[in-house]
Amino acid sequence: MMKTNQSSKRKTEDRVTHGSGNVFADLGFAPGEAGELEVKAELTRQIYNRIKTMGLTQVQAGERLSIGQPDVSKLMNARFTGYSTDRLIALLNALEVDVDIVVRPRKETRRHAPGVVRVCEAAGIA
Repeated sequence: MMKTNQSSKRKTEDRVTHGSGNVFADLGFAPGEAGELEVKAELTRQIYNRIKTMGLTQVQAGERLSIGQPDVSKLMNARFTGYSTDRLIALLNALEVDVDIVVRPRKETRRHAPGVVRVCEAAGIA
């Protein structure tokens, strides 16, 4: 009796679905909301990185940011509900981070589509 190699059989049956590049869009959020959530998630990640780089405790970070330690804990765990993009940028500023906003027309496309908002980390910044 011949044994079937389960791992090779599984490989041919598995399907890979490539994401759109925005996990929130892939989860079914409307395009505008998905874009905003992606920006907030990245700003929150930058806050997390900066607090870690500065070696701050959550209490120290809270004092610097003028928020309580429980709110710092929420941000450190990527829970940004209740924070506007403006507020997240202000928190980054309080952590001695400059935030540049670049506005430019979209590249030529054949179809009408809204612009995109991205958060990009400058080289050597953490």
